[in-house]
Amino acid sequence: MFRKLVLIITLIFVSALNANAGSDGELILKKNQPAEVKDCFESLNRATFSFNQALDGVLFQPVASAYRILPSPLKTGVSNSLENLSTLVTIPNNILQGELKKAGVNSGRFIINTTVGILGFIDVAQHLGFPEYEKEDYGQSLATMGVGPGCYLVLPVLGPSTVRDATASVANLIGGDAWYNVTVTNDTQHFSDFDYYASRVTSGIDFRAKNYDAIENLEKNSIDFYASVKSLYLQDRQQKILNTNKIIETQDDSDWEEIETQ
Repeated sequence: MFRKLVLIITLIFVSALNANAGSDGELILKKNQPAEVKDCFESLNRATFSFNQALDGVLFQPVASAYRILPSPLKTGVSNSLENLSTLVTIPNNILQGELKKAGVNSGRFIINTTVGILGFIDVAQHLGFPEYEKEDYGQSLATMGVGPGCYLVLPVLGPSTVRDATASVANLIGGDAWYNVTVTNDTQHFSDFDYYASRVTSGIDFRAKNYDAIENLEKNSIDFYASVKSLYLQDRQQKILNTNKIIETQDDSDWEEIETQ
């Protein structure tokens, strides 16, 4: 009950922001420009970044390297399943952003892929001509409502973020993520908290494997790897907020947010 109350208050607060903040694209663009996002906690961020690099070296990199040798159909199926789960966060954010048509399309996509597509393993909706899927999250919703990113933030294990996006992720834990609700919160007889955390870890491995060469090349060719990752992340985040089609060449653009916001 308390979680629901907090969620309702949060949504009311967000709606108030939406009513008072300008939704002009240029304003949103300016607020989210990488140069406008201050690195207020740089010393702490760099320490956390170093910790994440060390963890990557002993865990994610070796596992991702092994994951890459799996048959392509299996890897594609895993990615499809993870993307299908992310729809459960995208749909409420489509609604928050006033994109009711997209919410309907994504609801149809989720139902079709979960049933006919065997829990999302096969993207049947794509073969049926559904529009290309675009992920949305609560941080993006706040941004479209005029809330600035705040300071840049590096989270342990999870990686690059901003104060706004890290704070918005709390919505997932108070009712904003149906997958979290049926696994961790309610722990039904069909799903448990293990299923949720296993999906999160698998998302991290899948992301690392998809971006394996890009990350290695970026680190090798960067004078300051920390600064390069920050710039790349903030540019990508800006594009996702504005739903642009501009692609960043150095990574799998469609996947960058996957391990931070769900």
